[in-house]
Amino acid sequence: MQSILKLLLGIIIILAGCNVSTEVNENVEINAVAAPVNINYSIVKIYPHDTSSYTQGLFWHNNKLYEGTGMRGQSKILVDDLLSGKRTIKVTLPPTDFGEGIAILNNKIYQLTWQEHKVYVYNAANFVKEKEFEWPYEGWGITTNGKQLLISTGGSNIYFVNPESFKIERTLGVSDNNGYVANLNELEFVDSSIYANIWMKDIIVKINEKSGQVEGVLDFSNLLQKTNQPIVQTTDVLNGIAYDDEKKSFYITGKYWPALYEVKLN
Repeated sequence: MQSILKLLLGIIIILAGCNVSTEVNENVEINAVAAPVNINYSIVKIYPHDTSSYTQGLFWHNNKLYEGTGMRGQSKILVDDLLSGKRTIKVTLPPTDFGEGIAILNNKIYQLTWQEHKVYVYNAANFVKEKEFEWPYEGWGITTNGKQLLISTGGSNIYFVNPESFKIERTLGVSDNNGYVANLNELEFVDSSIYANIWMKDIIVKINEKSGQVEGVLDFSNLLQKTNQPIVQTTDVLNGIAYDDEKKSFYITGKYWPALYEVKLN
């Protein structure tokens, strides 16, 4: 018994000499992710928009606004006249296809379909279909950085795609201070940043194209009501972003919206 007591006493003395500490090191750095900043904007002008257009994609090219629309049996590519709101139909998709985003690169127009896994490629000069690619995911939004096509699929990823082979060359996960950001929809690439509609939200987010971090948010809540635009039963969500590099203006609209807005970032 005495030998056991001596052993325990020895252990206690050793532990006491170790100066065991349970203090938390307050100097440890925690790399917190900054919340996106609110981006202010000014409305430059309000243009009429065809309320029969279920807008899926917009882009501005050679002083013309190109619009892709959805819904089976109603999917088209249009060229819109800003002042009158009138449209010229350039492409009508097969009635079984649900059109999605559109983009132009190297004098070719690329049009996604939603669940058909098809990507149509047209000659931008005459709108003649030149080829068709298969896409493994749903098609939502599409834009270009001048070399690649950037595609969203309704999740939190943006895919950088080779325009000639349509092979994925890079996958960018988009996140903010709360984690991954889902429901990425229509896209626009401006000055090394990606702007994206978030499905079912009246916001556009600004994404760092290298890190995928959401750096800013443009809030367009109740935009139609604030500008005294008519709201009807078919009026749907904000969707559609185009950028005029010459005027440094964005054009935004929504599905079945009566108005298209020219805005500048402050």
